Amino acid sequence: MDNPFQIITDTFTPKYRVNLSIQRLDGSIMLTLSDETGVVAKRMISAEQRNDPQRLKRLVQSIQFGIAIEQGHSAVAILEAMTTGSGPALPPPPLKGRLRPTLGL
Repeated sequence: MDNPFQIITDTFTPKYRVNLSIQRLDGSIMLTLSDETGVVAKRMISAEQRNDPQRLKRLVQSIQFGIAIEQGHSAVAILEAMTTGSGPALPPPPLKGRLRPTLGL
C-alpha cells in the first residue's frame, strides 16, 4: 500500500498547505488544510481510515466535496463529476468575486 500521509499530502498540496499532527494515542491524526486566507478545512483521521485504501479515498473525496461546497460550487455538479470520474474540474462558483460564505456558527 502507498503511504497514506503521502497520498493526503499529494492530493491537497497543489492548492493548500497541509499539516498532519498526531492527535491521540490510538493513532488518530488531525489534518489541517490552509491557504492565504486561513484554515480551509480540519478533519480528524482515524488509524482505520488512514490504513484502509478505500476508506482513505472516500475521506479525501469527502474533504474535497466539503471544500467545494464552502466555495460555492453546486453540490449536484460536484457529485456528478465524482460519479462520472471526470476528475476534480468543477464549474466556477456562482459567488465569483465575492467573499466566500460563512457558516453562522
